[in-house]
Amino acid sequence: MTILFTRLRPLFGGALSAVVPYNVTDISELREIPDNQEVFAHPHTDQSLIVELLEYQGQVADQDAARYHFEDIAGSNKAHEPGAFEVSDVVAQPKAEVSLSECSSAWMLKGTQCVSKFNEEARNTVSIHLGLLRLPQFSTDILITFNDPQSISPDSSSASAAQTHREPWTVEDFRRTLLSLTLHDSGLFG
Repeated sequence: MTILFTRLRPLFGGALSAVVPYNVTDISELREIPDNQEVFAHPHTDQSLIVELLEYQGQVADQDAARYHFEDIAGSNKAHEPGAFEVSDVVAQPKAEVSLSECSSAWMLKGTQCVSKFNEEARNTVSIHLGLLRLPQFSTDILITFNDPQSISPDSSSASAAQTHREPWTVEDFRRTLLSLTLHDSGLFG
């Protein structure tokens, strides 16, 4: 088992921070990223890690909110036809394990989606680990999403990355990021 070193990384201009794997590529250095996202890619695989600030979905009960956001991501990924996405597990995280003391509840979801990149015809099966931290007092849901491709179509633009699967990130790396997220400046939320 390879243990990858991690580091505390400032997010959103230092308003938040989290422990992330040492070998991340900050996608904002390569292309424009929306202001409500921090997007990181693995340098040798097609894995990605996204921290996203979203509007708090008050109409959705806490136990259903992770599934709500997962289904919203599936829609954005055009994975909405039958069988294109599936939720296999949703688990509440004990608040004592979460560094973000301001959250009212924390959830982890595991699921899969069949998605294509860049509107390609080729579909890839991606395991998605989603962490949700709910902050109703700031009208914010924070999502941390770990995209871990399981099956890459040979016709996908991701096929070459799939062949060099060196030191992939693990679910434990994702969990460490989720549980270590810390708020330093609540002005981030407006």
